[in-house]
Amino acid sequence: MSTSRKLGQFRDTDVRRRPNLFALVLHSRMDDGQHKGYLSVDVFESASIPARRSLTSSFSADLAVLGVAFVWGASYPVAKSALVYAPVLILILYRFLITTIFMAVVARHEIASISWGDCMRGLVLGTILFSIFIAETYGVASTSAMNTALIISLCVIFTPIIDYGLSGRLPPMGILASAAISCIGVGLLTGGIGKFSPGDALVLGAAILRAIMVVSTKRLLAGRQISSAALTAIQGSAVATLTFVLAVGQFGIYGLIVKAPLQFWGAVAFLSLFCTIAAFYIQNAAVRKSTPTRVGLLMGTEPFFGFVLAHLLLTESLTATGLIGAGLILAGTFAGIFFESRT
Repeated sequence: MSTSRKLGQFRDTDVRRRPNLFALVLHSRMDDGQHKGYLSVDVFESASIPARRSLTSSFSADLAVLGVAFVWGASYPVAKSALVYAPVLILILYRFLITTIFMAVVARHEIASISWGDCMRGLVLGTILFSIFIAETYGVASTSAMNTALIISLCVIFTPIIDYGLSGRLPPMGILASAAISCIGVGLLTGGIGKFSPGDALVLGAAILRAIMVVSTKRLLAGRQISSAALTAIQGSAVATLTFVLAVGQFGIYGLIVKAPLQFWGAVAFLSLFCTIAAFYIQNAAVRKSTPTRVGLLMGTEPFFGFVLAHLLLTESLTATGLIGAGLILAGTFAGIFFESRT
């Protein structure tokens, strides 16, 4: 994250951000040759609301970034609890309808002047984003929120590997070693290949798709003049439209009407508003008082928060072997962030 105004020439983005996590969002470092920072990969991580008031100290900035990591970590148990009341497609549909409407209002002037080519680029990225959320949300419905939070963090490792591979270069040994440590951790967490559940496989696929999303965003939007708010609205509309088509095909038009308690709508509001708008407002304000590596490391606590909150909110638990695996995944993730920040 830097104070540079150059990140694919996004007009309204003053800082570059570490991508997270499904949800996203998911988290891979980007380098434009001058500055190093992080770019988000999903709607949670691509929406940018310019911060109008800076925080007063680096300590408060660190606390704010930790707050964002906490909110994103909480998204996994919250999403799993919401799936008790509605199917996966319905949750994704309402989640992105709210986000898209909000961002379309915010970016209405930018959307009106966007070129057809940039619109198509946004729709392509939105289709990838749709695939991420389908895999991730069906995954969290089929496995534990703990596993989801930890396995999805592997996108941090996959992103530089894919980026280096497409550039015809071998990733630094530190990144490869970090990937190996994380993979061993996944094996211990899930009990080995023989016990690797379909839900775990879907979340792993979502992590790979998140990495593809980051690399695709970097390549498709390099030098393009499109605001991140407009991009978010376009991506969100693609996800909402594709989800709507699938949901109508599966449940019928009347099946889209959800008769769910307030817990479900509270979860949808949290995922749409807190994990998107509020989190980015705070993060963009906080990053001005910190450094890219520091913020990246702090945001790396997201899977840890997801792990802990899944235990506290959903009473999920792990065996001793699973705990060792979780520790290796977190260690590999932080090591990957560290080695990538040094390249």
